[in-house]
Formats: sequence, structure tokens, C-alpha cells
Amino acid sequence: MRRSSRGRTPSGKPNPVDVHVGARVRLRRTLLGLSQEKLGEAIGLTFQQVQKYERGANRIGASRLWDLGRVLDVPMAYFFDEMDDSTQRHSPMNIAQHPGEPPVQGTDTMTRRETLELVRAYYRIGDPGVRRRVFELTKTLAGIGEGAAAAEDVAVQ
Repeated sequence: MRRSSRGRTPSGKPNPVDVHVGARVRLRRTLLGLSQEKLGEAIGLTFQQVQKYERGANRIGASRLWDLGRVLDVPMAYFFDEMDDSTQRHSPMNIAQHPGEPPVQGTDTMTRRETLELVRAYYRIGDPGVRRRVFELTKTLAGIGEGAAAAEDVAVQ
């Protein structure tokens, strides 16, 4: 008799697709300024269950995902946006067809606390003109940082 892996990888780790969806839940929840407890209350769960969803430890069923989309005010596609090819290849169907492939784990800058705090602070800037100038300043500073690194590389050679 075949034992169900419930969508986990052959190593027993959470499926990267579930981890991605959970990270998108966390991103949106944080951007809205909701605690895990408040989100849980809104959909009838404990904050511990929300934690498990956000880590990908528990899979999110379709009806629960629908509820999350409504509470977080996003379309269903939001939860799957920005999913890279490597993660897509780890869907349960693909794992069954290609067992033994290790999941690729990376650091997504969109899930880092610093990124989330920066985005929330940016959207709290009330004046659209000031917000636009901060945006342009950030892009300029990022360009200067890249240019300085490239200049150092040339100087070293």
C-alpha cells in the first residue's frame, strides 16, 4: 500500500510550493500590518496555525486559500506570483514524476523583515511627491552602490 507524503518532498521537508505560498501570505499580512493572531481570528484559526501556514509546514487547502485571499484583499493568483521555475518543478505531481531531486532553498529578499518594514514605511509617506522622491533616491543610491563596486573591480585588475 502506498503511503501519502501529503505533498512533502522525498526528504520529508515542506514542499517549496507550499513554502512559497506561505511566504506570500506572510508578506501580505505584514504589509497590511496584521499580526498572525489578527489574521487567525479573521479566518477562524489560531496564530500557531497561521505560523505553520506561513512556514509551509502545513499545506493550505483551496477553501482556506480563498478565505485568506478575501481577508488579505488579493486575488488567488497573488499567492503564486513570482514563483520561480525551480519552485514550480517541486509541485507534488512533478516530485512524483522526478523523485529524489532536492528542493532549492534560497533567500527571498521580499520575505526579509527589513524589506517589509521599508515597504510599510514607504507607503506611510502621505505626500505622493515626497514618496516619489524617496523612490528615486533609493534607485539612485542602489545604482551608485553597483557602480562603486564595479569601479573597485576595475581598480583591482
